[in-house]
Amino acid sequence: MGDDTGIVDTPDSWPVERSETRYRSPIVGMVTDWVRMPGRDGEETVARDRFVHPGAVAALALDDAGRVLLLRQYRHAVQHRLWELPAGIRDVDGEPPLRTAQRELLEEAGYRAATWHELADFFPSAGFSTERIHVFLARDLVRVPEEEVDFVRIHEEADMPIEWVPLDEAVAAVLAGRLHNAATVIGILAAHAASRDGFASLRPAVE
Repeated sequence: MGDDTGIVDTPDSWPVERSETRYRSPIVGMVTDWVRMPGRDGEETVARDRFVHPGAVAALALDDAGRVLLLRQYRHAVQHRLWELPAGIRDVDGEPPLRTAQRELLEEAGYRAATWHELADFFPSAGFSTERIHVFLARDLVRVPEEEVDFVRIHEEADMPIEWVPLDEAVAAVLAGRLHNAATVIGILAAHAASRDGFASLRPAVE
């Protein structure tokens, strides 16, 4: 589908005079940049904190009955058990987002999908984080026997009940404020919008 509005996000980068790493773990970190930006009397240098994150993916698995696969997972930072799409951090160097989503769907839910489309692509906290989340639509699902899934579920993933929820009911849960995970909310609403033309407007997912 073409876009004649000219409304599109574009890459840009303001000059950074220096940077300082405040914290670094094997996966994420916190950096302070001193950025030159417009001020009242010309340019000024201002400190901006940046949470460095490798990005993440989510897979909205939709079965032939129009139901969405949701997992219930404990999230310590927000002290909640959240219903979410199968998802994960892009913590494998060089792994394309689609491959990560396929791996997460298999490891967390035990499914493979023959048909994949790009559903949403967003920065959940652009004011301070580099994290970018890709949400994919997965269809034509095949259940994989548990003994064929080479993955051990521990910690938060040790107890993740699965529910299949009709897409309309999932949308109602979002609008009623019953679901709070960002990728899940955005994925459900995007899938509902895309379903109006049978998903014809979506871009096929490629590596």
